[in-house]
Amino acid sequence: MRWMAVDYGDARTGLAVCDAGENFATPLTPQIEEKSLNRCADAVAAAAAAQRAEGLVCGLPKNMDGTLGARANTTRRFAARLALASGLPVVLWDERRTTVSAAALLGENGTFGQKRKARLDAVSAAVLLESFLHWRRLHPDEAPPGRILPDPETR
Repeated sequence: MRWMAVDYGDARTGLAVCDAGENFATPLTPQIEEKSLNRCADAVAAAAAAQRAEGLVCGLPKNMDGTLGARANTTRRFAARLALASGLPVVLWDERRTTVSAAALLGENGTFGQKRKARLDAVSAAVLLESFLHWRRLHPDEAPPGRILPDPETR
């Protein structure tokens, strides 16, 4: 199945996609630079259609102790809007430390400054997607937790 990961942010949203065999996650550039939740969801839905994604994984920002804060509520609203805009199932996936991991990967490759800023959210989305794909390999017959299905009645 072809999945697209979304690292939703206030100003920039990073995207990554996997191959149909769910083996590799690839960051997509350019990132989406949209502050409106609805317009961002529409832009991600368009990117998902262009990439022929069959499902979406949206990073859920949790506090380090696992609790959910205000940002998580905004992300839940975004994910629900994204499910409607795309017609695809959206999985909310714990994104703790994805940005830290992405920054480390970019640093190891000598990517700093403006180049790093331009790629950080997409690489974060790829880290998120790799985590989700790892879970899928360990749980091949299970539906992922935190799924939001599009409701055709509200489209």
